Amino acid sequence: MSSFQGRALRDALNGISGILVTPFDADDAISVAPLKPVVDRAVQAGVHVLVANGNTSEFYGLQAHEAERMVHAAAECVAGRVPLLAGVGRSVHEACALARASRQAGADALMVHQPPDPFVAPRGVVAYLRKIADAADGLPMVLYLRNENIGLAAIEELCRIPEIVGVKWASPTPLVLAEAMRRTADRQLAWVGGLAEVWAPPFYAVGARGFTSGLINVLPERSVAIFNALEAADHALAMRLIGEMLPFEELRAQENNGTNVTVVKTALQLMGNDCGATRPPSAWPLTDHQHRQLHALMSGWNLLR
Repeated sequence: MSSFQGRALRDALNGISGILVTPFDADDAISVAPLKPVVDRAVQAGVHVLVANGNTSEFYGLQAHEAERMVHAAAECVAGRVPLLAGVGRSVHEACALARASRQAGADALMVHQPPDPFVAPRGVVAYLRKIADAADGLPMVLYLRNENIGLAAIEELCRIPEIVGVKWASPTPLVLAEAMRRTADRQLAWVGGLAEVWAPPFYAVGARGFTSGLINVLPERSVAIFNALEAADHALAMRLIGEMLPFEELRAQENNGTNVTVVKTALQLMGNDCGATRPPSAWPLTDHQHRQLHALMSGWNLLR
């Protein structure tokens, strides 16, 4: 069962939500062992929340049984040291089954992926979230919004589902975020910047707190330093620290964001913490030019094995 409840979970959501990679072996099967050093580094650095089955976890590349295995593996590695969020999504029945499995694994809350279905009705998304909430049997839920196309009225209705405790806002629209926050201020939700470190400052400016991060798999200390600078309202320091990790994020954004996880997993290989390849349709491997850029960056960070 969950170790973090109420205020403790809510406060942690104001921090860094580190999205864990899913390790594969040479035969493209899940390999749990490489996950433990990733988790240990993140926890020791001070990352506040860890997330299994997020996008950096290649959620849409996993079979249902693999996603279930990963939330159990993550729970074992985290061992109650920080809250664990478990991503759920895809078809409503898959999402409900994974919600139940995540609760059994000991996840502290669910992160509900925005449905990628091409035919998404605003009221249909509300029904989708309510069915997952019923399946989760009281487990808190965080809404993961990659765009606001369903409209502010539907977003407000989603935010008023009792189990919703936070929103990861992954759309580069801080003014729309500000309006969503204004409409739901009475709920005192956690509003988390969902576009990693680079977008954290403008989200902070409208009142969001914390951010999601894939960098924590590689250099969690940098993510924590950026968080601390933002919390201290030291904008100049935050921007300098972000500028120094910006080349990493720019590499991840190449090929239509298709190198997003590729860069993280290649960096882990360069560190001697091999978590395997990414699965198609992600790009794998990096091109020679991309690899040289990443190698130079990792060398500058003193992270090469």
